[in-house]
Amino acid sequence: MDLWVFGYGSLIWNPGIEVAETVRATLDGYHRSYCMWSIHHRGSEAEPGLVLALEPAPGAACEGVAIRAADPEPALAALRERELISSAYREEQVRLRAADGRAIEAITYVMDTSHPQYAAGLSLERQAEIIAHATGGRGPNHEYLSASVEALEGIGVRDPDLARLDAMVRRIRDRPA
Repeated sequence: MDLWVFGYGSLIWNPGIEVAETVRATLDGYHRSYCMWSIHHRGSEAEPGLVLALEPAPGAACEGVAIRAADPEPALAALRERELISSAYREEQVRLRAADGRAIEAITYVMDTSHPQYAAGLSLERQAEIIAHATGGRGPNHEYLSASVEALEGIGVRDPDLARLDAMVRRIRDRPA
């Protein structure tokens, strides 16, 4: 049985699993947002960073990639270890619209909006300040943002909010200390 996962951020550029196939895909009813406090990978409990998550948004659509795992069982274990580290994400079954016309059943990781790591309603300016300075176990938060923007653009997806956020973070980081 195939295992497909929807990548909308770091899973595009760092899936962490052996990949058999990828195809650009769209998930309806959600949008991508820096709405999760990162206390492990891109921040700490003392200075949380922000990472991307999917938020339910009626009428919205999120573009990313459908990733088919080469070996489903170890891939699912690796994804759960990575994505469910603090239970701020919920693993959900979703239906994707692939760019090649297929309908793909996949899993994805959606923000649990009742979790304490939910960072709702932060302005882009506040997000930029946080991302510019936070660092966690997987490195600086700003590198996560830049890699996500680059990966999305690499598959032909331009997310205006992320591009603006990336430019804001670069300006903050370029300021004299």
